[in-house]
Amino acid sequence: MHLDEFSEGHSFFHKMDPRVKFIVFIPLVFVIALSKNITAGAISLLLAVIFIFIAKTSLKALLKRLVVVNFFILFLWFTLPFSIQGKALFYLGKYIFSFEGAIYVLSISLKANAIFLFTISILGTTEVFSLAHALLHLKFPKKLIELFFFFYRYISVLHKEYQRLFQAAKVRAFNPRTNLRTYRTYAYLLGMLFLRSYERSQRVYQALILRGFKGEFPLISHFQLRKQDLVFAVFMYGIGIFILI
Repeated sequence: MHLDEFSEGHSFFHKMDPRVKFIVFIPLVFVIALSKNITAGAISLLLAVIFIFIAKTSLKALLKRLVVVNFFILFLWFTLPFSIQGKALFYLGKYIFSFEGAIYVLSISLKANAIFLFTISILGTTEVFSLAHALLHLKFPKKLIELFFFFYRYISVLHKEYQRLFQAAKVRAFNPRTNLRTYRTYAYLLGMLFLRSYERSQRVYQALILRGFKGEFPLISHFQLRKQDLVFAVFMYGIGIFILI
């Protein structure tokens, strides 16, 4: 489980101050989500695609994630156009596929993909630890940031632990099926994962205490704000105003 897959690189976005990224990204997401016309969604998606190329991200890894995002959006195309009244584009039995419904789902599709691509190009090009550091500088609640930090640090560990347990079950001839034995085996797996997670949390807590941890992580290194970062922030706020208009 590599959560920092897009953070390795030397593009403009990789070198940007993470504080500026948050200051730009959060308002941008709200502006895109609240926009009500297709033009705004199309402009946002076009700009997001340009940002992806500037960030020089791995297209193969990106496409895998785009497939997952659009898989859920696909369900909207099968439901919303039939549930929103309007001009009929075609009939499926007694159900009407409306023009207004299609426009509404198209707007959602454009905005969802734009927000996803902006997330990858802007936030995804920075290590999670640096993002947590930036949130501290921006005066976000320390407790929430620490929870986020530990979640990120150990979610991969728990995933690997689950893989080991599942592999051990397969070595013992476990073959997942739709039957009671499969459900019972998965229940045992989750139970063992919960117990091992608790035991690991106790070891981690003891290790932190031995190292003098008092509930806060000291900030040793600090970010440097560049002129390019400020120009980018002004540019993005201009784009946000343009989308709103």
